Amino acid sequence: MEATGPALTEPIEWFLDHLKVERGASPHTALAYQNDLFQAADFLYQAGLQDWQALTPPDLLKYEASLGPPLARSTAQRKVSALRSFLKFLKRNNQGPSADLPSTGGFRKKKAMPKALGQAQIEALLACPDVSKSPGLRDRALMELVYGAGLRISEAIELERSALDLEEGAARVHGKRGKVRRVPLPVGTVAWLQRYAQEARPQLVKKPLAQFIASDRGLPMRRQTAYARMERYAREAGMPEGVSPHTLRHTYAVHLLKGGADLRTVQELLGHESVATTQVYTQLDLEEVRQRYRSAHPRR
Repeated sequence: MEATGPALTEPIEWFLDHLKVERGASPHTALAYQNDLFQAADFLYQAGLQDWQALTPPDLLKYEASLGPPLARSTAQRKVSALRSFLKFLKRNNQGPSADLPSTGGFRKKKAMPKALGQAQIEALLACPDVSKSPGLRDRALMELVYGAGLRISEAIELERSALDLEEGAARVHGKRGKVRRVPLPVGTVAWLQRYAQEARPQLVKKPLAQFIASDRGLPMRRQTAYARMERYAREAGMPEGVSPHTLRHTYAVHLLKGGADLRTVQELLGHESVATTQVYTQLDLEEVRQRYRSAHPRR
């Protein structure tokens, strides 16, 4: 981004430091902000902007107009949201423009929640990897972590061996904003993790590796790789399109709630800051509630 003026890029670097140091943003989150904000700065610089304090509403409209198709609405919304957060930061520090902050409303679409899988579907998906081979046993262990402990895929692949207590059946998980939570592991999950640790991991890892889950080359697994393998297993299991690691995490939450766990407990296990975030995991069971009501209530 050397072609962009320093008056635009230096405040972005300041904001990125703030995200990482003061707000505890993960490297993945910080990189996403970096890419989106430097892209915005480059566009605005090419349009004639020399300083963020000189930003005007027409400048913002031009930038938002540049985010149309073929760019996905969700991607456009993320980019505008990143710019909005950055400009709010500048305003709080008396470095921002007088222009109104950009709104993400124009790009917002109805939130699509993943459908929770049934128990039979979960078992079919977990049974897909060829556990007679090290990569397959590794994949089974990874899916067990996501579904058995409700981890985000980033948490699962970044989980260190030292953070696992397989004797006690628990994991120390580093979540968003650097928050740490302790998550219990089901007996079945522990059994698969132990088998992976004993049989597969030594075959994959030839040099010291802190992360518990290793790639085929004995390195930390990438998120894209984890998603691709999950999608492949979902197709093999005959699942509908869209099944991802987050589907397993969502299913974990729904199954806990169906089993009688209270919302606050599920909130803690998932690592959500607000219980309002956890409440979305109950929305898809409304039809089941209606059916139970109709079968049980005398007035139906």
